[in-house]
Amino acid sequence: MPEFCKVEREGPLTIVTLNRPEVMNALHYPAHLELEKVWNDFDADPEQWVAIVTGAGPRAFSAGNDLKFQAGGGKRGFVASGFAGLTSRHNLTKPIIAAVNGVAMGGGFEIALACDIIIAAANAKFALPEPKVGLAALAGGVHRLPRTIGLKRAMGMMLTGRHVSAQEGYELGFVTALAPEGEAVTEARKWAAQILECSPMSIRATKQSAMQGLAIADVATAYKVDYDAVIRMRNSQDFIEGPKAFSEKRKPNWKSE
Repeated sequence: MPEFCKVEREGPLTIVTLNRPEVMNALHYPAHLELEKVWNDFDADPEQWVAIVTGAGPRAFSAGNDLKFQAGGGKRGFVASGFAGLTSRHNLTKPIIAAVNGVAMGGGFEIALACDIIIAAANAKFALPEPKVGLAALAGGVHRLPRTIGLKRAMGMMLTGRHVSAQEGYELGFVTALAPEGEAVTEARKWAAQILECSPMSIRATKQSAMQGLAIADVATAYKVDYDAVIRMRNSQDFIEGPKAFSEKRKPNWKSE
C-alpha cells in the first residue's frame, strides 16, 4: 500500500491524492519513488484512461519540495520521471487533471503545470518561489509556464516568486476552470466524465499530437508528422466504432484498442 499518496480507481478513472498533509503535501525523495510507480502503473493499465491528481486536506495541493527533509540530511533530488514521478514523464498520452485545493508552490505548481487541465478552487494559490530560497524551478516550471502564458507574464511570476490567486491564474491562462473552495475534485470529476465520453484512442492521439507538435516550429511541418498515438488510433477498433455508433444513433462502446 502506498504510504505517501492514496490511489483510488473508479472504472477507467484513477484519482491520486498526495497524502502528506502534515507538511502541506510537500514531497521528499521516498514520495517521488512511490509516485513514480503509481504513474507507471496508470500508464501501463489499459483499463485506466484518465487521472486526477489532488492534495490531501483543505490547505494544500502541494507545497513543493520538502526543504526540512532536505535540510535534515535526507536524500536530495527526485526520480528520472521527475518531481512526483510526473514532471519529466513526457511520453504519457493519457490525460491528467490537476484538482488544486489550497497552495501549489514550487514543485507543487510544477506538478499542476505537467498536467493537461488545471482546476483551481477559490482558495488556490500558485507560485514558483524557488529563487527566494536559493533554488530555481527546474522541474519544468521555467519551461512550461512561459509556454503556457507567454514569456513576459511568466517572467513576472518567476523573477519575483509572487503568489497568484486562482482567479488571476484563470485570467493569465494556466488555470482551465475555477471551482468553489473545497470543490476542486468535484469539478475535476465533471471534466473527467466529459473526457471519458470520448474515445480513449482519440484522446491519446490528440494529446500526443498537440504536445509533440509544440516542439515543431511551424504548423505545416507539425501537421505532416505521423504521431505514434495517431497511428494506433487509425488501427484501432474505436476508429471503426465511432462512425458506426454515430450512424446508428447510439452511444459508442469504446474498447481502448
